[in-house]
Amino acid sequence: MRNRLLFGRSIETGSWIHPIDPRAKLTGMVLYLAALLLVDSWIPLLAAAIFSLIYMKMTLIPLKYYAKAAKPLWVLMVFIFVVQTLTVDEGRLLLEIGNVTVYAGGLSRGLISASRMLLLVSFTAMLTFTTTPGLLNQGLGGVLAPLKKIGVSADRLTLMMGIALRFIPTILDETHKILKAQAARGADLKELPWLEKGKLLVSLLVPVTVSAFRRAEELVLSMEARGFIIGEPRSEYHKLVWSTKATGFVLSFVVLIAIVLVLKLVLT
Repeated sequence: MRNRLLFGRSIETGSWIHPIDPRAKLTGMVLYLAALLLVDSWIPLLAAAIFSLIYMKMTLIPLKYYAKAAKPLWVLMVFIFVVQTLTVDEGRLLLEIGNVTVYAGGLSRGLISASRMLLLVSFTAMLTFTTTPGLLNQGLGGVLAPLKKIGVSADRLTLMMGIALRFIPTILDETHKILKAQAARGADLKELPWLEKGKLLVSLLVPVTVSAFRRAEELVLSMEARGFIIGEPRSEYHKLVWSTKATGFVLSFVVLIAIVLVLKLVLT
């Protein structure tokens, strides 16, 4: 089960994107999200898709890993497509069954919205594929550092992020052990019908939740025993250094936003 989850897993390939400052990667992802929000037609979407594919290839990570990262959210993508298709009544009427109508504009809007979600999920996976959880957490702290001026504790947010990234594989390992124990007692998840699989997965919630709370309590006690105080100055094992490549990386996303805006103006 753990091998199937790609979220939070770094894949080292030696590409030039891997050593880039994580603060630049986080900034780039925010700009990428802004660019996707501006996309509302096929040509800007095609430009964003080409941009995404170029960067995915430059990470030297096989594209199938990006597809696997987006696979768990396929239900959400289908939901977005259906809602947009059935609620937007623009363009030529394509289908009418009772109260259900499908227009060409609604179908186009649904496909674009689902494609934007696919691009967002698969492309932002590059953030975790090319950055270890520790560096990602450190970069997040650097990006959120200015919030201290308005009273927001960036240290608390980064601590929560770091613990969450480290607990995901731990909880998955615990779930895998419970599934193996149930399979040894005759309740093999692979051989059960769908309804029984659902009941079995629901029954996992209690032991997994109890295990998560137990591990959280152990973590708190160990942090207190080591004198951890949130907000106090701490040394860093890795020193973040902003390079020329980091600047170019961020500027490329600014260029993407500019291209999308120009295409929107030309097409309207």
